Amino acid sequence: MDIPDETSPPPGPEIGSLATFDEAVASGTLAGHRIQSLDLTGRGAALRSADTAGAVFLGCRMGPGAAAKVRADGAFVFPPVPGLPFDPYRGLLYSPDALYAGLSEGGYPATPDARAYRWFQRTRANGDAFASMLRALHDDAVSDALGGFLAGARVVGVMGGHATARGGAPYAAAARLGRTLARDGLTVATGGGPGAMEAANLGAYTAPHPDPVLDEACALLAAAPSFTPSVTDWALAAFDVRRRWPGGGGSVSIPTWFYGHEPPNPFADRIAKYFANALREDGLLTRSTAGVIFLPGAAGTVQEIFDSTTPNYYGSLGGPTPMVLVGRAHWTRALPAWPLLRALAAGRAMESRIALVDTVDEAPGALARLSAGP
Repeated sequence: MDIPDETSPPPGPEIGSLATFDEAVASGTLAGHRIQSLDLTGRGAALRSADTAGAVFLGCRMGPGAAAKVRADGAFVFPPVPGLPFDPYRGLLYSPDALYAGLSEGGYPATPDARAYRWFQRTRANGDAFASMLRALHDDAVSDALGGFLAGARVVGVMGGHATARGGAPYAAAARLGRTLARDGLTVATGGGPGAMEAANLGAYTAPHPDPVLDEACALLAAAPSFTPSVTDWALAAFDVRRRWPGGGGSVSIPTWFYGHEPPNPFADRIAKYFANALREDGLLTRSTAGVIFLPGAAGTVQEIFDSTTPNYYGSLGGPTPMVLVGRAHWTRALPAWPLLRALAAGRAMESRIALVDTVDEAPGALARLSAGP
């Protein structure tokens, strides 16, 4: 088989579902296609009859006869890796149900999310090149799926601290923000954790429902205000909200097992979870093409402010992305990121794309003004 290089023809379409696989077979060929993480044991006849030259099968299960045939065609076959709590070849983003499978029966420790975190803890520093490769494959597949899902979307990032407790006014304000942004036609993206991040995803989830639903949901969630001491109770409360009000609006969250002590919130319908935090941060901020709103937070939020500042400062993404900091006292006195941001922006194109506001409710208007330009 030939190894793809710079002279190779462009790859064929990516296939991440059996329905898409069947459509490709019906069209006459699988040549050059990328087939990800499918159980093809029931598609042996299709594989034996289709042209699979140059195809790449990533973690697909198939019978030995079918596997021998596609290899003889010149396809690459990367077999499934047994015993892992995650799929390194996955072709789709996670859903809350996928990460929290088994929550009701065995509690959070039994879920794929918790099992993946324990695997990461065991392997992150043991020098095992195979484990490192599996993490890299997984994260690259997640990035690919995230890019495909968000293509053409107007994405606004909402950053904020994980310590914002359910039941309080800051949580409710962040939830209203997420609802407003979603109703304005924006795709809300967060870091995916608890606190302000969860609140923004919750707001987007309740956007299609009447206004009182958000207040009722916040009241229900207040019974489990934090993921400590019990992630199980915290997560079950969120799934209770989802069951009471199905058909919620969509949003995206981008959490990481690097901070695996913070569980992913269940209100984003698409979850891009990474092992590598640096890839996660880059994936979150560079895809927030409609701007980023920074709620009060601590070290993680400060890091995100300046991770977003750097490409704006150098113009590496083409044009500056709007940045709105919320909480004048917080960002000028408690953690004075605003004076430094303003000093960096002075005289540059990004100067007209940054703003500091007092309250969360002012943030959507400020974002709209910055997006409209000077």
